[in-house]
Amino acid sequence: MRLSPLLAAGTIGSQILWVLVSGTTRDWFTIAGVVLFFLASLTHSLATQPPAWTATFFAVALGFGWLVEAVGTTTGVPFGDYSYADRLGPALGPVPAVIPLAWAMMGYPCYVVAARATRSRLGRIALAAGLLASWDLFLDPQMVSEGHWSFAAPQPTLPGVPGIPLSNFIGWIIAATVVMVIADVLAGPPPQPPDLWSVPVVLLAWVYCSNILANAVFFGRPAVAVIGAIGMGIPMAVALRGLRRASPRSDAVAAT
Repeated sequence: MRLSPLLAAGTIGSQILWVLVSGTTRDWFTIAGVVLFFLASLTHSLATQPPAWTATFFAVALGFGWLVEAVGTTTGVPFGDYSYADRLGPALGPVPAVIPLAWAMMGYPCYVVAARATRSRLGRIALAAGLLASWDLFLDPQMVSEGHWSFAAPQPTLPGVPGIPLSNFIGWIIAATVVMVIADVLAGPPPQPPDLWSVPVVLLAWVYCSNILANAVFFGRPAVAVIGAIGMGIPMAVALRGLRRASPRSDAVAAT
């Protein structure tokens, strides 16, 4: 059995357990969930794509993820003035090492799913960027609420989403678009786009559905659940429609 599905299962399991723990234990589960998700994405790419493509894409995602966060925490561009707490493990300069892993762990499924869902270059970049940027509608409310980072001037905000300025979400749209353009230029579309029930698709669906459920039921953030459901739901619906059109019937029963 391939390693990637096991790591994906570990990712889902760790995120379920995250809800049940608290304090320092929850911090460690936060880190573990990111590492497992990253390894699930990386091993899927290693198993399905040429080594050169995998090396290029992940170098772009990791390098850009670190750079944009380093610039962001130093200058306030493009997300706004924010800073990290010291609870996310070792840091690389001003950025916790786990943060670039998070950019890569989500960047990979967003890009390869978009590449399967649409054939045009513009459509591929726009859909991948839309999936990645809309994820932050869930990510920042959760991490700010947990105290992993905070904004110096968290106004104005989205309705019902306190503590996070609109500039942050605008910055995510810009940053997600830039990283997908760079990846598309340097790596290009994946030679083997994922099947309908592959690990990248399952993980994207898990991120979307679990965050809606968690915010609506466990975290008491109905506004985040609704805004995230709509904001991420639009590119998810486009991706799913494209995947269904692109995938032969056999893909529906074959997991990668």
